[in-house]
Amino acid sequence: MRLPDFIIGGAPRSGTTWLYELLARHPGVYMAAPVRPEPKFFLIDDLYARGLAHYSATWFAPAPPGRRCGEKSTNYLESAIAAQRIRRDLPSVRLVFILREPVERAWSNYLWSKMNGLENESFERALELEEQRQTKLAGQGRFSRPHAYLSRGLYAERLQPWLALFPRENITCLRFEDILSDAAAVAARLHSFLALEPRPHDAAGLGALNASERAVAGMAQATRARLLNRYHEPNQRLYALLGPEFGTWE
Repeated sequence: MRLPDFIIGGAPRSGTTWLYELLARHPGVYMAAPVRPEPKFFLIDDLYARGLAHYSATWFAPAPPGRRCGEKSTNYLESAIAAQRIRRDLPSVRLVFILREPVERAWSNYLWSKMNGLENESFERALELEEQRQTKLAGQGRFSRPHAYLSRGLYAERLQPWLALFPRENITCLRFEDILSDAAAVAARLHSFLALEPRPHDAAGLGALNASERAVAGMAQATRARLLNRYHEPNQRLYALLGPEFGTWE
């Protein structure tokens, strides 16, 4: 039974699709396909109830012998239950999380939701309604959480369950901004973490993937200032949690 050696677990709107496509180029990797819909096996109760044999047969049966298997389910980062299930069933799995400066991540999430017909409110009003909306989600919305603009950027909270369950050496946290500044270095670092032959040239030409449509007008400066203030303390906790290797957005 083939199961993943690694999982890309989030965060949404932070470059997870780019990581997926990067790894799909590596001759030593088999990525669960298609990229959409994502497996979300450890997140959705009904899927998880079907068991690991179903998971293996659905997503990893075509994997050629000798290749390392991986999957991407972007919402795993947000679920302590998913963390517990993965720890129980895949105790040695390697976990990849990529994080984005949280104000820009929230704005990108908002634009993506508008682009896909899931958002009609202004950004400011959507932020006000976020907590209220979370209590009304049903069906797949409980897992996709299309209006979780602010809360998804509280990365230290999201990472705590994973860091408590898995050895630190099994987890890497990358930054979206590093893809923009030096994509080849991100590729080499990720390949090394996954015990793959480093192929920094695999990053060439990938460009932007699953991008949001650009807004006619950008985020209001007053809104940006409020969000920067809101995220300041959570960001400091994140930096303390991950150490200097992660860097900062300051």
